[in-house]
Amino acid sequence: MITRRVLLGAASAIALLSTSAPAFADVVKLGVLAPLTGPASADGQEVVNGAKLAAEELNAAGGVAGHTFAVVVADVGDGSPDKVATAVERLLGDPDMGGVFSAYASTTNFEIETMAEQDMVYLIGANSQQTQDIIAPAPDDFPTVWSLTPSYDAYNTEIVPVVEELVKAGKLQLPNRKVAIISSDNPYSKGIADGMTKAFEEAGWEISVNELVPFGEIGDWRAFLGKVRQDPPALLINTDYLPGNAATFMTQFMEKPTNSLVFIQYAPSVPEFLDLTKEKSSGVLYNLLGGMLLSPSNPRAQEVTDKYKAKFNLEPGTYGPLLYEEVMIYADALAKVKDPGQRKEIGLEIGRTDKQTGQGRTRFDPATHLAVQGGDGVPLQFFQIQDGKRVLFHPGKYATGEFVQPAWMK
Repeated sequence: MITRRVLLGAASAIALLSTSAPAFADVVKLGVLAPLTGPASADGQEVVNGAKLAAEELNAAGGVAGHTFAVVVADVGDGSPDKVATAVERLLGDPDMGGVFSAYASTTNFEIETMAEQDMVYLIGANSQQTQDIIAPAPDDFPTVWSLTPSYDAYNTEIVPVVEELVKAGKLQLPNRKVAIISSDNPYSKGIADGMTKAFEEAGWEISVNELVPFGEIGDWRAFLGKVRQDPPALLINTDYLPGNAATFMTQFMEKPTNSLVFIQYAPSVPEFLDLTKEKSSGVLYNLLGGMLLSPSNPRAQEVTDKYKAKFNLEPGTYGPLLYEEVMIYADALAKVKDPGQRKEIGLEIGRTDKQTGQGRTRFDPATHLAVQGGDGVPLQFFQIQDGKRVLFHPGKYATGEFVQPAWMK
């Protein structure tokens, strides 16, 4: 476990950086914090790709307010405090740094406090509960820090009504009202698992198995799956977000599948998951807050996705398009402020954002600095993998297809 003392020590170390005024020429540097090494490296490469795509597009259009852009990348590795602190120090020590962009850096987002102390623009996604916990007590102290990801509250609660709605509509037949949950020991996975547990219990479901495993690479889930097979639940949930772990989990589940709907948090949205599982993942569910809203009602998402595929010859997951949008939001603010050295003013302008992005209508809650979630903001999207493709089935107004009961279920 990461202790508060370790986090405070890391934050204090990077807070000692120079606070001298920026020395911008015509080129503004855009710092990117990304896990280029370690188990989340697939996310890291997407993060870098998305930022570079946006910077190259802006430069090709002549820049913004007389400035062009160069992307500088710092590897946060496994997200440990020391590695994140070193990466942050590298970026904040550059006098030409206009802003820092990330999907996620540490698991606790402790670096947010240093960004604010240095008046550094910091746009982030993921770990929004940690972002909210840091910012909400004094939002005016964080004028340069904003999250494109909404509150995770919907992750905790919305799976229950969605599953029950499928049952009511006759699209899903469940053998019981039991749910088995496993999570890894990190704030994201454990927080969502705890929220789901509470939501299911309040809805009258029985939690048949509830386990926590250490965070990191996991090659064998069979002990947990053995318990599941002794008392098969209607719903099986894994909130470990690493795609390699999730692929192993799904492959081992399919060795002897139970009559259970399978939901995996986040990981199936990463292209690596489909590459590793092939046909074994057909039928699995996942959801996303802040992923590309690929719906006819939101053409921006298809536009960004097509640009990414054309540039990198790869199907994007969540974070490539997210970083593209982060840089574009920064560029919008810079166009109004003009001077990249006025980072606090740029941050305040970012807070006034209200635009259609790939994830839907994007605007920020001034009390938390998170993107607004819901019908008039960023929706929680539920997907099912069907024959190697991702089908958005909820909310209905954005749906690209229908839920289909998995073939392994009776």
